[in-house]
Amino acid sequence: MSSAAVAAAAAQAARIRQQEEEDMTRYDPQDLSQWEFKILRSHINQFRNPQALQRAIAEERQGDWELLEKFDESRVRFRRPVGARRQDASRPQGYDPYRTTYGISEAGIALWVVGAILAFFILFFVVLNLLRLV
Repeated sequence: MSSAAVAAAAAQAARIRQQEEEDMTRYDPQDLSQWEFKILRSHINQFRNPQALQRAIAEERQGDWELLEKFDESRVRFRRPVGARRQDASRPQGYDPYRTTYGISEAGIALWVVGAILAFFILFFVVLNLLRLV
């Protein structure tokens, strides 16, 4: 499969996930006037692990977010009262109340993949050169 086909498939999958989230998260005007909502995503399906899910929930509680629902192993939805924004400046150092990614980012995954490929080729050429010496 070409890199263009892989990119197109990934883009299509992202569009499908976005449409699914929009269909699953319909809000009425009263909800939007009283609550903030966010979806926290894990790019490596960490919410499959109950301990990881509980850690994420505990971390989000620091920002007064409460779990609404778990969509799947990679997405959970939170809400908090609109007034909770006023305390954001006094949250623990390093805590981002509006983060939407849990764990490694897509860029981090890409770096790991590129690093693994480079390591493989370096090892391959080292072994190849050692075999030539024998």
